[in-house]
Amino acid sequence: MTVLLEARRVSKVFGSGLFHKRRTTALEDFSLAIASDPPSITAVVGESGSGKTTLARLLLGLVEPSEGTVSYKGKDLRTLNSAEQRDFRRGVQVIFQDPFEAYNPFYRIDHVLETPVMNFGLAASKAEARALIERTLQAVGLRPEETLGRYPHQLSGGQRQRIMVARALLIRPRIIIADEPVSMVDASLRATILGSLRQLHDEFGISLLYVTHDLTTAYQISENVIVLYRGLVAEAGDVEEVVGQPKHPYTQLLIGSIPLPDPDRGWKGEAPPGAENAGSDRGCRFAARCPAVMPRCHEAVPPLYRVARHRAAACYLYGDGEIVLGEDMGTVLVGGIEAGGAASAAASPATAEIRSGA
Repeated sequence: MTVLLEARRVSKVFGSGLFHKRRTTALEDFSLAIASDPPSITAVVGESGSGKTTLARLLLGLVEPSEGTVSYKGKDLRTLNSAEQRDFRRGVQVIFQDPFEAYNPFYRIDHVLETPVMNFGLAASKAEARALIERTLQAVGLRPEETLGRYPHQLSGGQRQRIMVARALLIRPRIIIADEPVSMVDASLRATILGSLRQLHDEFGISLLYVTHDLTTAYQISENVIVLYRGLVAEAGDVEEVVGQPKHPYTQLLIGSIPLPDPDRGWKGEAPPGAENAGSDRGCRFAARCPAVMPRCHEAVPPLYRVARHRAAACYLYGDGEIVLGEDMGTVLVGGIEAGGAASAAASPATAEIRSGA
């Protein structure tokens, strides 16, 4: 198994202020390896400010890490030459949260599809390029005759987002990083877009890193889930286990926040006023909101403890378990990379289809 894209012990710190610099740690000591074979779907979940988008931007090379390295095919992104950068841009594509911001309103949407075909030499003629674009649009559930030739404002949000999926698919990448791809479309279109992403994975062998705040859609599409809180991994592992029986108090809070059609069921895990801004970098960052907080939680950041074969939680409640180092987090993921480059157990057949009823 060959590692295609890897973040190794990556941290990102942002500074603000002219005279008195204020440092904000967006992501700390994060590691993840995405292999070329077999393709995988991993969800990164967390509330606003958890570091999800910072992670996506680091993996895309849009920002540089403060510590650690992000590498593609074993080479640091900061040292890629022009040919290697071109290979990286073709191998790793992105679907952004807001599809409208990805378009130039003065161009018809044909432009956003024709540009990658031209830049990467995907067609030998205009007719061949047109045929390729039409086939790709059909692959994501769009009719070319109703889509091409229009301006962005003439299309719905769901259509614009599916065109972004089509643009990524045109290049036949190895990895797609999808940053909140369904957060700005209505519920009726989410299943369609998730189905398109799943189809890319199944038919073309494309690995997906699905960044979202929505545990429901993460459960529908992914095999593994990584839960972030204030830049640190709170829990990671098999999505069935993490969502079905969450171990970390923060994951339990997220699950308890999902509304159910039961008027007698109360909301769980609500934080006291101001608690979301409380907490210290010295200890557990969730301590101020945690119902199970202990004195040691304020003393040091808890490491990841293995609580099952494909599950780890950064919580002292499981302090008797094996400590999983950040760079070995792949050992708890289904199909992840173990220490030494071996692959862990493959995903069960049940994860090969979008889960219904979630």
